Amino acid sequence: MQKIAILYDASQAVLSTFDLDEVLRQILVIARDYFHLQNVAILLLEKETGELYVRRQVGWDEGQDKIRTAVGKGITGAAAQLKRPIYAPDVRKDARYLVSAKTTRSELAVPLMVRDEVVGVLDCQSDKLDHFDSETVDLLTLFSTQASMALQNAKLHSLERRRASQLEAINAIAQQMTAVLDLNNLLSKVCWLTQEAFQVSHVSVLLKDEEELVMRASHGMLTAHAPEGGRFPVRDGPWSRALETGETLIERDASSTSGTALYRESRSQMCIPLVSFGQTLGFLVLDSDRKNAFNASDNQPLESVADICATAIQNAYYVDRVKQLAYLDGLTGIFNRRYFEMRIAEEIERARRFNSALGVLMIDIDQFKRLNDEFGHLLGDEVLRQVSSILHQQVRKIDVVCRYGGEEFAILLSQTGPQQALGVAEKLRRIVESWQFPGVPRPVTISAGAANYPDHGTTRDELIKAADAGLYAAKQAGRNRVCLAPDLPRRRAQAGSK
Repeated sequence: MQKIAILYDASQAVLSTFDLDEVLRQILVIARDYFHLQNVAILLLEKETGELYVRRQVGWDEGQDKIRTAVGKGITGAAAQLKRPIYAPDVRKDARYLVSAKTTRSELAVPLMVRDEVVGVLDCQSDKLDHFDSETVDLLTLFSTQASMALQNAKLHSLERRRASQLEAINAIAQQMTAVLDLNNLLSKVCWLTQEAFQVSHVSVLLKDEEELVMRASHGMLTAHAPEGGRFPVRDGPWSRALETGETLIERDASSTSGTALYRESRSQMCIPLVSFGQTLGFLVLDSDRKNAFNASDNQPLESVADICATAIQNAYYVDRVKQLAYLDGLTGIFNRRYFEMRIAEEIERARRFNSALGVLMIDIDQFKRLNDEFGHLLGDEVLRQVSSILHQQVRKIDVVCRYGGEEFAILLSQTGPQQALGVAEKLRRIVESWQFPGVPRPVTISAGAANYPDHGTTRDELIKAADAGLYAAKQAGRNRVCLAPDLPRRRAQAGSK
């Protein structure tokens, strides 16, 4: 943990400035002092010649830093060519080694990469044999990612003075992304900060969910064709080409793509892949109400934003996975009641905001105590696990299945009306009834009650009470059946007054 903390401090240091010389100095100081290295150099790639040249170094023999190295030649050239760290534990036994300091005994070259493109190499040398253990290699590789970002930002700043305000915005976004680990909050901040900094009409983040893209956040002035949470086919739309090429796509005239346009007034669009560790997580999409609003010179600063965003999203995913462990039932592996209480509040608010329906199912395994008494608790636990698996597998990915307590389950069905919810419950009942549970010689059945927002209630307590009433009715009617919740007295009174 101490080394991770040091790496974090080091990363913050190199990201704290846009001055190229200061960034280079910080990288060398950190590599030399934190990792106890005698010789460190930063070599940058000159695209026109395909050569690496020393931009800054410490510890090299005099004159050696003037030599240029072709990509593929030497240990540094090999790292640039193969796009991965190259380690020589004993340089005397490595034919690729090119002498830069006579005292060098081991060398590690780590490519500096931005969006899968090599921009240079961090060359680390030691006067000790096999100086770099696997942990140090991993830490230097992680540090090189931050160093690459810092170098890229600094180069952008020096090359395009007119983009000073945008680069400051990138730095602000990077700092915000470091501080925010909640995914929804993070994505909202990305859209808001990007829209304000780059003065575009609208900014959206679409994340992949198998073969679909989900609108996870947006901010701007345009009229959306689909609400937040809307889904779009991955292979249909301008992003399909960006996905195939892995490159930023600019639609200078978006009127020809109206069938998949995100916003009614959009006239041009920029679609930037969010890539982390070679995986496309989704897209950062910028829309303008003007044609030809974007050009290739916009790519670099906005791709820097996308890279920062992708890294932050990946970090948020990891944090979410850790959090989910607290929301999982230890026996069945599905969500627990704590998660249900959190999500039902969110789903009710979403249904209210978008004027949509929400189905709530309360499900109970019939005569479960008797099953436990007859066959033992181990078999009873296995029945609970299998019923949980059936419920989880038979509903949509957007639905929420929870173990509410004991042998009772609760399911949230997003955008689902009362008859649809009743149909889902009946399907689950039939599947469980026909399921062959190993070790149980008789059928296992369930009873279910279905309630719906807003027909049976508009609050958490009203909906749970209504679904419970439906479940009670199913039990009273002989079990192994489903019942729709009766109307609430308040709602019957409202209907009677009309």
